[in-house]
Amino acid sequence: MLDFILGPWSWWFSGIIISSVMFILLFFGKAFGVSSNLRTMCSIAGAGKRVPFFDFDWKSQVWNLVFLGGAIIGGFIAKHFLSNDDTVQISVNTIADLKKLGFQQPTGMQPMELFSFENIFSLKGFLILALGGFFVGFGARYAGGCTSGHAISGISNLQLPSLISVVGFFIGGLIMTHVIFPLLF
Repeated sequence: MLDFILGPWSWWFSGIIISSVMFILLFFGKAFGVSSNLRTMCSIAGAGKRVPFFDFDWKSQVWNLVFLGGAIIGGFIAKHFLSNDDTVQISVNTIADLKKLGFQQPTGMQPMELFSFENIFSLKGFLILALGGFFVGFGARYAGGCTSGHAISGISNLQLPSLISVVGFFIGGLIMTHVIFPLLF
């Protein structure tokens, strides 16, 4: 039993959990999305007094903040209590592709060429993270939601704008990976 908890979980188990959560949310008339929590937190902080976009009844979104808090706490529990220290197994083809993009032998979930403290505090690393964060924030606002909201909640609600957004997210990811990223590294 402990091997099931500590070992990698199958894709179908996650699918069952995600679809169960979506069914419950749909049943209660709620829509899932993580980026909307930023609007709620800004509203709680009083930003609605200056910007009309943040002037709404944030108390109706407390459940979403609880969901976000649960995701953070769940990640902490999974990392510190339910995981072993085994190195992430990455396929040989992925390692070869990463080397073509300028990454050394991957040693974990995140490439050290991007996420080490030395690179974060370099001009190039700072600009990549700052501009990437800006584009993600702008894109989520422009698209009317984030990838999780559109891909999980919007598509399960059969919303055409969510399908179009998800297709756009994938096209943008492919362009970034195969066109822009090689120019940066």
